[in-house]
Amino acid sequence: MILLNFSHPLTGEQQAQIEAITGQPVQRAINAMPHFDELQPFEPQLTALLDQIELSPEQWQSEPVIVVLPALNFIAGALLANLHGRMGYFPPVVRTRPVEGSIPRRFEVAEILDLQALRAAARASRTAGG
Repeated sequence: MILLNFSHPLTGEQQAQIEAITGQPVQRAINAMPHFDELQPFEPQLTALLDQIELSPEQWQSEPVIVVLPALNFIAGALLANLHGRMGYFPPVVRTRPVEGSIPRRFEVAEILDLQALRAAARASRTAGG
């Protein structure tokens, strides 16, 4: 599986948690930290960020990919739209949470959100009149 990290660097423990939850090894971890100029349009900055990731169109569509989203919600929303366009589906995303009582503050992997399944469930409730 390819891990695309658009957030803080992951620890070995966090990567192991991702592997345990997914049941798949991380074969390649790609760190692409966004540093956007908030005074400029985000779309070209996002395109430039993703174009730096060395994946072919075939890899985007066929390799298993999991994503750690950036913290800034505007970038995360635009990133998901762009990734869906490149991949043909929404990728699963890693959700972290603070480890209770940890000093200094540490984070652990809480869950993997299957965005494509969430979309499908929402679509089903829409067509069922829910």
